[in-house]
Amino acid sequence: MTANWSQGNAAEDGSATRGWLVGHFIDPSEGVRSSKDVEVKWFNHPAGDKRVEWTSDDQRTTLVLLVQGNFRVDLTEGSAAMTRQGDYVMWGPGIDHSWEAVEDSVVMTVRWPSQT
Repeated sequence: MTANWSQGNAAEDGSATRGWLVGHFIDPSEGVRSSKDVEVKWFNHPAGDKRVEWTSDDQRTTLVLLVQGNFRVDLTEGSAAMTRQGDYVMWGPGIDHSWEAVEDSVVMTVRWPSQT
């Protein structure tokens, strides 16, 4: 039986999954971190890091929260700069996005539901 609780370090535990800590893609042997309901990511983006290609017809809700740095999210509906700790951007199904780390940045992303 897998554990129904977990503890660790976000940067270390997400290193094999591009920063993702929780989601359908986490092996069920990891216990509670394997979820079909939600995905959680913690990532350190160096300045200049960017997603060149836009997402395509994503049907999930997403929240991106700035922990530190200067990070921009471009959406089909506009653009949002996050410069203060705690700034966030949230969007719903059907909104595509890309992003860029204007400065070294740490962001946390929560996305639901977790899709295969």
